[in-house]
Amino acid sequence: MGLAPVTRAAGLAPALAPAPATARVRWWRAPWLAVGGSMFAIAWGGNEFTPLLVMYRDVSNFSAVTVDLLLGAYVIGIVPALLVGGPLSDRYGRRPLLLPAAPLSLVGSLVLASFAQSVLALSLGRVLCGTALGLVMAVGTTWIAELSVDDPDPGAGARRASLALTLGFLVGAGVAGALAQWGPLPTATAYLVHVALTVGTGAWLLRAPETRPASTPRARGSLRGDLRVPSVAHRRFRRVVVPLAPWVFGCVGSAYAVLPGLMRSHAGGLPIAFSALLTVLTLGCGVGIQVLGRAIDTHRSARASVIALVIIVAGMALGALAARELTLTLAFAAAAVLGMGYGLALVAGLNEVQRIAGPDDRAGLTAVYYSFAYLGFFIPAVLAVLARRWTYPEMFGAGVVIALGCLAVVASGWRAHLPAQESRETLVGAENRCATSRSVREDHRP
Repeated sequence: MGLAPVTRAAGLAPALAPAPATARVRWWRAPWLAVGGSMFAIAWGGNEFTPLLVMYRDVSNFSAVTVDLLLGAYVIGIVPALLVGGPLSDRYGRRPLLLPAAPLSLVGSLVLASFAQSVLALSLGRVLCGTALGLVMAVGTTWIAELSVDDPDPGAGARRASLALTLGFLVGAGVAGALAQWGPLPTATAYLVHVALTVGTGAWLLRAPETRPASTPRARGSLRGDLRVPSVAHRRFRRVVVPLAPWVFGCVGSAYAVLPGLMRSHAGGLPIAFSALLTVLTLGCGVGIQVLGRAIDTHRSARASVIALVIIVAGMALGALAARELTLTLAFAAAAVLGMGYGLALVAGLNEVQRIAGPDDRAGLTAVYYSFAYLGFFIPAVLAVLARRWTYPEMFGAGVVIALGCLAVVASGWRAHLPAQESRETLVGAENRCATSRSVREDHRP
């Protein structure tokens, strides 16, 4: 499953053949931008709900547990779409699997705009938006990587995909919060803006060149076989990527789902705008550190993952202080640091996946990684349930301890099981076996 070897023999679309050195494509015509635009719009739809959690508590009289469960509900759509979308796109092509994402996201926003008082309808809308987001994350990330193959920077594809998602999360939350606080029809306007955006970017996606033409029925294996992801068993994936992944969205969930609720009475009478501001600050810091990710990440060690977890430990500690003191300064500081932890953890995990995965299961391993990452979105709901027994400062403190444990595990795998190192060792071992075989044959010559 996943990224096909980038040659014509492997089925690369003719449109992606390397261009002559003299032909330069202007950046705004780059083929990957059409896919990135769709990822941006659907990520917008996935996160526009977040700053409105405070609004639903006030307007719809939902409890903290209910709104946090609604926040995590779209994971129910994301995970299946991730795990199935990647393998199916390997069989049938990237375009057929990504094109349905825009209509699903559009319908989800219309449901959310129409039924602000219904928990069931809001849950359905969130699941539809989540399904769309799962498709763009599994298929879009791989498609952008394939469309970026001619870039001299091997990490360009992962970085472009993560930036498209993060910018969509950021702008969607900021616009939704502003419209809900000051615009007309606070429970509907933000979603209708997203509908218009989705129509435009969905049409733009039609121009993106296919990179994985559908395989012929004779060439296809069983679907069950395609759903297998052999790289999941790679020791570096289990030792470095899995301990880091849940913190990706655990960070942002803590920053812009938990802290705004705690600070409602300290938000100067503008709780929705304050929630949007925390969301934008969190994701803005995530974007900022992703730009530096190229300098931090290296294929020679787990440096980026370790630094991300160090930042996350600091962010959880600041979260504990903010939850205890309830001051704006500490809330902003915690959101900023947790945002940096999110941004670096996301791009570090994606780069590790690109290095670990084989050419036929890159989309599948990307999907598994995102599935682990999205488990973190249930953290706000878990904390809301546990708040009946423990205080939020105590739970953030427990988060510090757990993050330190994950840091120790990841640091212990600093250079362990590096894919490049294992490939060299395999090659050296094969050469040694060949040399030994030749020596034995020569010794037995008459």
